[in-house]
Amino acid sequence: MSRADYYILADADPDSRELFLCRLCEKILGLGLNIYIHMPSESDAERLDQRLWAFRPDAFVPHVILGDKPSAPIEIGHGEQRPEHREVFINLALSLPEDAFEFQRIVEIVVQDADVLEATRQNYQRCRDRGVELHRTDMR
Repeated sequence: MSRADYYILADADPDSRELFLCRLCEKILGLGLNIYIHMPSESDAERLDQRLWAFRPDAFVPHVILGDKPSAPIEIGHGEQRPEHREVFINLALSLPEDAFEFQRIVEIVVQDADVLEATRQNYQRCRDRGVELHRTDMR
């Protein structure tokens, strides 16, 4: 059975969402898992790529844009792109794609923005309806 983790942040800005994502990726990498980060668009994926390289001077978060060589434990993509692994799917797009349910773990980072709140509520209901094991972490 899949697991879905919802991290609820107090902030409303997308910047806090991405900063939390960077720290979360470090933790997940420590568990030895591969990560796919699903972004809304190619430009968002490229921006996150730069952010992961620069978010903390002492950090090393190995990642690539999906399809780039060599591969890395974190792959960033958008649209219909998917990695070969089915371990961790982090959704930073609003809609949760159907094939996200093929992954062992789904992660949503919720900020206090009306569009993000509405989308993640719908995604949560879809996970619940599919019998996915749900976990909420309220960081407010």
